[in-house]
Amino acid sequence: MIEQHISTYREEAGELLAELETSLLELEECPEDADLIGRVFRAMHTIKGSGAMFGFDEIAAFTHEVETVFDLVRNGKLAVTKQLLNLTLRARDTIKALLDSSLSGEEVDRVEAEAIISGLKQLIPPVESESPPHAEQTFFDPVETGSRQQTWRIRFKPHPEIFLCGGNPSALLAELRELGTSHVVAHMDAIPLLGDLNPEHCHIYWDIILTTTRGIDAIKDVFIFVEDDCELRIDLVDDGGQIDVSEGYKKLGDILVERGDLSPAEMQKILGLQKRFGELAVAAGAVTPDKVQSALVEQRHVKNIRQERVAQESGSSVRVPAEKLDLLVNLVGEMVTVQAHLTQTAAQLKLPMVVSIAEEVERLTNELRDTALNIRMLPIGTTFTKFKRLVRDLSQELGKEIEMETEGAETELDKTVIEKLNDPLVHLIRNSIDHGIEMPDTRLAAGKPAQGTVRLAAVHSGDSVLLTIRDDGAGLDREAIRSKAVERGLMAANADLTDREIYNMIFAPGFSTAAKVTSVSGRGVGMDVVKKAIESLRGTIDIASVRGEGSTITLRIPLTLAIIECLLVRIGRDFFLMPLSIVEECVELSREDVRNSHGRNLANVRGAIVPYVPLRAHFGIVDNRPEIEQIVITRINGNKIGFVVDSVVGEHQTVIKSLGRMYRDVKGISGATILGDGTVALILDMGLLLRAAAQERGKE
Repeated sequence: MIEQHISTYREEAGELLAELETSLLELEECPEDADLIGRVFRAMHTIKGSGAMFGFDEIAAFTHEVETVFDLVRNGKLAVTKQLLNLTLRARDTIKALLDSSLSGEEVDRVEAEAIISGLKQLIPPVESESPPHAEQTFFDPVETGSRQQTWRIRFKPHPEIFLCGGNPSALLAELRELGTSHVVAHMDAIPLLGDLNPEHCHIYWDIILTTTRGIDAIKDVFIFVEDDCELRIDLVDDGGQIDVSEGYKKLGDILVERGDLSPAEMQKILGLQKRFGELAVAAGAVTPDKVQSALVEQRHVKNIRQERVAQESGSSVRVPAEKLDLLVNLVGEMVTVQAHLTQTAAQLKLPMVVSIAEEVERLTNELRDTALNIRMLPIGTTFTKFKRLVRDLSQELGKEIEMETEGAETELDKTVIEKLNDPLVHLIRNSIDHGIEMPDTRLAAGKPAQGTVRLAAVHSGDSVLLTIRDDGAGLDREAIRSKAVERGLMAANADLTDREIYNMIFAPGFSTAAKVTSVSGRGVGMDVVKKAIESLRGTIDIASVRGEGSTITLRIPLTLAIIECLLVRIGRDFFLMPLSIVEECVELSREDVRNSHGRNLANVRGAIVPYVPLRAHFGIVDNRPEIEQIVITRINGNKIGFVVDSVVGEHQTVIKSLGRMYRDVKGISGATILGDGTVALILDMGLLLRAAAQERGKE
């Protein structure tokens, strides 16, 4: 049971750290936003409290130090500064490292942790950082706020099932003691007889008298995780102001009444009046007995209704491991294949009842497929936050002023695709910052604002998502790229290439125009890796640039990698599949058309010349060539390219199966699928096919 809670804490802590980073970056833009300050504080407090509850003591102790400083910010005693945000972001990274080390066992940089805490303590105003003369301040001592001490009465009565919810009352009491001077009294009158005692229930409740400078918010924060699992009452009994010592303090009976342990009627009974409040009210003619009973019923009913509502709200979502979702999608893929087989069999049998059943199964399978794929969809905004941090840190390192703008954070992609997009996007954004955005003085001299902008946007486009990375920097240097490409032998010196073709040269392995190697770029590593990563996702990448105005890189990425829409084609007796998202049209190719092109593999499509790749020749298929073939015209990297096949069968919903080890290095094939009749069809990688064909032409 405890292992499950620990696993849940790790997941929740990861989410909270992501939220913490987002809030800190937003706070940098709006340092006076009290809501953002509250979000930062709550995220750290939750990480600390849950960490202490589940044995992550080092995380709890470290986070406590950061939380203490942000408590001063929350109370208006410390301003949000760039230095504070830098330290807090570094603290967030250290907490992440501590969390990871609990699994990997790797050592965490203790020097960095000490430096962060030391830096945070230096930000605290002198009055705030003074320690009591009798106490030696240690690494994890709480910081006094220097405000007036107040005394609070706290009644903490946990629900019996608090242990089952992961609650630890002793840890909460220990956290209260850190706030100031306290006296804790345990009440045991609710402990049942041994025969009725449930060892998994909590039967004790506590009264705490606490004198502290931290205020009621700090006390409430201690119980933030168990507020729905306990009865909690906090009363101010001394505000720390001037008092007349001769007045004394409340009588014992008054204290008991204030706590709720004794009602005023019961106190009167003890003092001599032998009737309870209800009876006195009835005797006085204020209410009738049935009205008293009705009020009691209402009280119990509303309490029960609210508890049920809280229980329903807490159970409205379920946390499911990613592995189970992957298994579900795989099973749905198998279901799609079986359904296709059933549909084909029904069409051959031509029995109305079987056809009807096949149509119903097809409808249900499609709904099941869409639902399963939607479950794995995540908003891409979860990735955008990481890039805001990247831009912030990298711009400081390079001495540039750069702002990052995002759009379309709510656009959803398959979680697997999002994970694989992270590294390519990091490379592209780093290049935009290093090569694209100029230094502030250079921008001012060119009539631009000193601060550059990198804009990351996402939008749905059919069965794909378009991602654009746009900067307002210097743009690509066409001549420098051309010169380097000629030097590297990538193009002839007199070649007449379009801007798009020249810009695509930067994706060649080892290509770089940087004058010097830096920690950010210049080694020619990255852009070729980016292109390979995007193509492995069956995506495309395109570059546009205007010198002096900036560059735009556009990625087209499929929504999911599990099930895609394809065009089924046939060559000889074999079937192949092409991703439908890149297919534009299909046209006929006759023997006469081939003769007219004089062996140059060019087709005239409504007056436009379109180059094509004869797949029959590429795959070495020589038998039964038809008189009229089909050209499937696609758009790859912004260019129209045709692929010649024997015939086009039609659209096909494709469940992707990975190839075995022996076939993984086959160029131009990205996977396979099973057709309805059990036939295996290969899925073509159009980008690799195009490159392979170009290399073959170059050898001729």
